[in-house]
Amino acid sequence: MIAAPSPHAIGAILLTGAMFYGFVSGRARVEIISLLTISAIALGLYSFPLPGHVPTDGLKLAFEGFGHYALVTICALMVLGRGLVTTGALEPVARLLTRVWRFNQQVGLLVTLMLAFGMSMMVNDTPVLVLMLPIMAAIAANGGMPASRTLIPVNSAVLIGGMSTTIGTSTNLLVVSIASDMGLPPMTVFHFTPIVLMAALIALPFIWLVMPRLLPDNSVAAGHDPRRFTALLRLGNNSVARGLSRDELNALLPPDVEITGTVGNDGRIMVTATHAALEETMRVLGATAAPAWLMDRLRSGYAATGEDLTVIELSIPKDTGLVGKNATSANVAELYNVAILGVHRARRSWLPQTAVENSRDTAFAEGDILLVVGTLANIQRMSLAENMLVLDGAKELPRTTKAPLALAIMAAAVIPASVGIVPIAISALGGAIAMLVTGCVRFDRIGRALSAKVIVLVAASIAIGRVVLESGAAAWLSGLLAIGLQYLPAAGVLAAVMLFVTVLTNFASNTTAAAVGTPIAFTLGQQLGIPVEPLVLAVLFGCNLCYATPVAYQTNMLIMSAGDYKFGDYTRTGLPLVALMIVTLSALLVLRYRLF
Repeated sequence: MIAAPSPHAIGAILLTGAMFYGFVSGRARVEIISLLTISAIALGLYSFPLPGHVPTDGLKLAFEGFGHYALVTICALMVLGRGLVTTGALEPVARLLTRVWRFNQQVGLLVTLMLAFGMSMMVNDTPVLVLMLPIMAAIAANGGMPASRTLIPVNSAVLIGGMSTTIGTSTNLLVVSIASDMGLPPMTVFHFTPIVLMAALIALPFIWLVMPRLLPDNSVAAGHDPRRFTALLRLGNNSVARGLSRDELNALLPPDVEITGTVGNDGRIMVTATHAALEETMRVLGATAAPAWLMDRLRSGYAATGEDLTVIELSIPKDTGLVGKNATSANVAELYNVAILGVHRARRSWLPQTAVENSRDTAFAEGDILLVVGTLANIQRMSLAENMLVLDGAKELPRTTKAPLALAIMAAAVIPASVGIVPIAISALGGAIAMLVTGCVRFDRIGRALSAKVIVLVAASIAIGRVVLESGAAAWLSGLLAIGLQYLPAAGVLAAVMLFVTVLTNFASNTTAAAVGTPIAFTLGQQLGIPVEPLVLAVLFGCNLCYATPVAYQTNMLIMSAGDYKFGDYTRTGLPLVALMIVTLSALLVLRYRLF
């Protein structure tokens, strides 16, 4: 008969349940619940220390998450991802995937899921997701599904791919190492890959077709018709568009770009497009929306000062000197060292709208919106001098000259960790430092890479995991599990072990689940006469079924900020996937090891 849990174990179980309820209910912000959890642990263990501990040990346990290597790793990976975004290093891959997405969104998502799954089989899950995050954001910005509807499915594909080999995740290596130390024969890299591949085929339709429908559209521009700007494009000397007819040009351009003026013999084309489509058009045609000499001057100024070039929308008020002038006569290049890329025209009741859009010489009027590029300081100087209103839509131009450097830094951080030369914590921190030193990420902009919500959530999850383990709650729950499983068939035992480890993974940590679950597998195998290997694999698989909460794994927390997810988004999509994978994997283990 199992002994009753200690008061500390009861407290740990109750606190974990309360934290989970707070997250799911959504009555308070995740940051508040996380900080309350840390405070409860600190106050509780200070007032009632664990046996053999002093009160200050409780404070150390509660707050050590803020200095834990897992949190440092996550923050460093966020900085690495920011470096890829600010330099535009992944734009070629994003453009390639965007073409597939534009052909068909469902096909695009399927290709993306398969790519994420394949990479994570041999590369650690976290670096794979860090590489995918900016790509999915770029695809969403270019007309794909909202990032909030793709990041959780992509993360699920990454986690399943990482489950399929012994080197896919550090947790897999931990389980295999513990099992080997306890006497199980060593497993090769692809020892259990066929089992996971078959389970992945069954889970893929749910991840691909159902998950996106269960997730909200959290994009900022959801339901908003983006502004269209009229721009005069200057073709470069080597532009592919020179000499092409209007129909041939239309075949090259993105679908939402309209040629609104005649194609000039001087290499100039008038178009109307959204900001994103305008940028894509300039890239495809090898053109600029401002004089080439002016863009060269702006870029040389950026290279000299290190200030980013930013594109911002400015609204023209009634009491500004720009009213009645056009893009040429306004002379903003000489006055403020900025360039006008395009104009969103307010409707003139006295003039047909087509005439307004087709004429590049139409004078600015109240309500027009300028798309302006320059350093942030110069644009602000212009907005103050001309009494203009800064609108949404600010976007920093990528530092493309540093893109190869950012890719090299990412490779230097990912590859050593993927092959096990150094831990991901060390390589990621070194890569983040390199991003800052080389200027791929500016130190004064590092706050844009980090998420306060993720930081406190990671710290709280680390603290609650330590309390569950050190209070004896995990050991008591495992003993309770062993008593009940003796009456179940082999398939039920495997499913129950997997479910128990899954619960530990989603509420404590996968390391705790591996450390507690692997010895349980050996004990159960001896007591119930079941081969140990399938039980160990049930533990390994359960450690990877971390879809149901954001605290379950660091990749879940990495996407939380990018997708603007709530706790309930994880449970809504993760619980059905967990149930599907437990049933499927348990059945496959029974068939593979003939446990009839």
